[in-house]
Amino acid sequence: MFAIIRTGGKQYRVTPDMILKTEKLDAEAGSSVMFSEVLAIGTEDSSTIGSPLVEGAQVKATVIAQDRLKKVIIFKKRRRQNSRRKNGHRQPVTVLRITEISAA
Repeated sequence: MFAIIRTGGKQYRVTPDMILKTEKLDAEAGSSVMFSEVLAIGTEDSSTIGSPLVEGAQVKATVIAQDRLKKVIIFKKRRRQNSRRKNGHRQPVTVLRITEISAA
């Protein structure tokens, strides 16, 4: 069974017991999170696509950790002007384990 959910402005295809890194959510490690914005749900032989959402479908996940991704280096250079700028950024993420997918 799989589901397509929307969180943090992105869409993810999830299956049970899957580890997922999403945009930072306001939840502590060990707590449960419910996603009600389910765009599609299905199995290998049949699927249900919502318009825009599937009514009554939910995905339950457990928060494993609040983490940060690897550093992304931003380097800007203007040639022949001795002008350089180097910046870095680490995006905060929430690591989730999908526990249950329930249809209506």
